[in-house]
Amino acid sequence: MQKLLAYPLTVLYFLLFGLTLIVFHPIQWFCFNVLGYKSHKISVDWLQFFIMCCLNVLGTRFTFKNPYKIDTSQPLIIVANHQSMYDIPPIIWYMRKHHPKFISKIELGKGIPSVSYNLRHGGSVLIDRKNPRQSLPAIIKFGEYIEETKRCAVIFPEGTRSKNGEPKPFQTKGLDILFKKMPSALIVPISINNSWKLLKYGKFPMGLGTHLKFTVHKPIKLATFTNKENLINSIETTIKAHIHP
Repeated sequence: MQKLLAYPLTVLYFLLFGLTLIVFHPIQWFCFNVLGYKSHKISVDWLQFFIMCCLNVLGTRFTFKNPYKIDTSQPLIIVANHQSMYDIPPIIWYMRKHHPKFISKIELGKGIPSVSYNLRHGGSVLIDRKNPRQSLPAIIKFGEYIEETKRCAVIFPEGTRSKNGEPKPFQTKGLDILFKKMPSALIVPISINNSWKLLKYGKFPMGLGTHLKFTVHKPIKLATFTNKENLINSIETTIKAHIHP
């Protein structure tokens, strides 16, 4: 019965989602080209808020637990598990004062209203996973940019999303590069639960009544660790210990 109800609600969601992307695309363009970075960032933040509102049509709820007061005067590296594209809007919205930027696959840099524009112009980096000659220098430059601007790099070390909530092993190359290029960074581990359930039937229909839960763990000062391998293992253990498939 729930899956049957999901069909019309998913159609409604996609209509609202598509309309949101189309409306915010010229808003982003105007903010970026006329008003500058700060205004563009605000437009991107509110885009995420309205995307989350669209998801409410499906009965989706969001809980973002962050008991820590994180200073905005230092660069951050948010490390999180990855379950779906819907991991991204809550991170941008709830961590907006830190200016989250993403390491994203190059294919997303074109063809998607609002989303592609922000990835190209908002400070994120687009990488070709099949081409290390492109991806590694791009991540290096990205790390230097975040270190200099005191903003926030978001990385999903699993590489690809988990389709059933079961976490995948962390790939360490991207983290290694960010650690080297962002020596003053504060690392913020986040555990994400249940966003995979939005796609439990595939892309259509979407799952109903999903409660997306984000748990921010105690931030870690990168400079206090000399053994980066042990640090990555500790971050991975912390994140996965709070994932409940």
